[in-house]
Amino acid sequence: MLMKKIAKIISIIVTLCILLSGCSKKINKNRNITKITMFSEDANRDDDGFQNPVAKEITEKTGISLDIQYPTINVIQQIKILVAGKEYPDLIFAKGANLDTFINAGAMRDLTPLINKYAPNLKKLYKGKWNTMQYSEKNKAIYALDSVAVDDKQLQPSMGFELQNAVVRELGYPKMRTVKDFENALIKYKRKHPSIDGKPTIALSLLTSDWYWDITLGNGATFALGEPDDGNWYVDPKTYKVEYKFARSNEKQYYKWLNHMNNMGLLDPDSFVQKPDEYISKIASGRVLGLIDAKWDYCKGEDILRTEGKFERTYGMYPVQLTKHTKAADFKSVKYSGSWGIGISTSCKDPAKVIKFLDWMASDEGQILRNWGVKGKNYNIVNGKRKLTDKDKNDMVNDNDYKRRTGIGAYLYPFPRWGSCKKDSTGQYYSTTNKQSIIDSYSSIEKEVLKGYGVKMWKDLYPSSRKFKVSPWGKAFMLGFPSDSASADKLNKCEKIAKEELIEMVLNSPDNFDKDWNNFVKKLKANGVEQVNKKFTKILRNRMKLDNR
Repeated sequence: MLMKKIAKIISIIVTLCILLSGCSKKINKNRNITKITMFSEDANRDDDGFQNPVAKEITEKTGISLDIQYPTINVIQQIKILVAGKEYPDLIFAKGANLDTFINAGAMRDLTPLINKYAPNLKKLYKGKWNTMQYSEKNKAIYALDSVAVDDKQLQPSMGFELQNAVVRELGYPKMRTVKDFENALIKYKRKHPSIDGKPTIALSLLTSDWYWDITLGNGATFALGEPDDGNWYVDPKTYKVEYKFARSNEKQYYKWLNHMNNMGLLDPDSFVQKPDEYISKIASGRVLGLIDAKWDYCKGEDILRTEGKFERTYGMYPVQLTKHTKAADFKSVKYSGSWGIGISTSCKDPAKVIKFLDWMASDEGQILRNWGVKGKNYNIVNGKRKLTDKDKNDMVNDNDYKRRTGIGAYLYPFPRWGSCKKDSTGQYYSTTNKQSIIDSYSSIEKEVLKGYGVKMWKDLYPSSRKFKVSPWGKAFMLGFPSDSASADKLNKCEKIAKEELIEMVLNSPDNFDKDWNNFVKKLKANGVEQVNKKFTKILRNRMKLDNR
């Protein structure tokens, strides 16, 4: 009996030792992992807390786990709170004026010595681009690594007038050149189909909640006038003089058309009150015939339609213009200019480790993992070439949760990376996206619609980059005023006026539109828009001097 008790005790002790040994190994392993904190001013719906397979593989390769914090309130307010507290995450991703705010607060570290000592992959990636990332002609510090993909090539439209494939297919692929063509298609289809799946058909819906008004309400005008996307600015291509675009008479005619669309009952009455989730949900219902939006802004709703097999309710993108005298400038090339980016804060305790992590992200290994996923799971090597599994190839297109579930593509922007069509040292593309992969991703209905228009890709409907001169200033919206400057205060007032007044003008009687527009322009002038124009012109021209050294 005694021997049995002793044997039982020994067995328990051995079991406990094994368990404790296992726990010890787990603890030791966790101790080798460094958690890097990061603030990103842009939300990432595909980040699951850095727990997906790609994130775990990044941690396995680097010993780094990212704790990324996103804005929970207004971005500018959140940045002000961070600056006031003077305690910053290890990494900061900020854009334009917001990046300036961090820099002026002493929150950002000059990366130059760290790059020179620890970052061969970053040196290779940004070769020939370093001047564009220097803060100014006087202050040559590099506070942030540019978030724009290097040597990127646009393969798909980014902005457009969108129509459901069901609409153009039923109408026999009508020409889609002007807003009148777009309007007529909406009228004809809605008249035939007043409801879809038992709910009222919506001809056109917009999203103007928070900063989204810049896209569907603001950029719609820019696009329809054949101008490049410079945000809320217009840059004279000859003089580089900048104007706040909403004060220009050119834009007036576009908003007059929107006013007409509302008066015709074709504009969703929720356009100026709905939140992003409501907008996406409405698109996913399949009853919104038309949009005027950027692909990235509505694609989540379209992904749900794909997942549910409602391919006829997904959208084609069309280069619709206000008149036939302009052409959509969506594919207009711009000069590379670094004004948004990711940098290391002055609160970071181990900047060498953090820059090494960013350097690994820029390596071939890091970029292939972020683009392709885990070898043997998401892709295999076939005849010396990377090939996605059939499941991944399908899910990448048709599963709206794919990025979040796998992590593939979830950590490209805003981290350092090569653009589409750039090849690695083996002659293979870093990105999974190329012309053929895009064509392969189209549903049979999309291919049918494209064939109806005599093209193979949506980009083929748009004027090519060869039709335009390169914008030597880059993208004006990537620049900005320091948020604590007098010019920024004036601009904020103008932005508030523009959003409120444009919405009111679109909703008011067409009889009052001209009078409303004149009062709107007077308000902008009274609140300093002309001074803002002069100041921003100076900022843009100075930036061009820096980039052209």
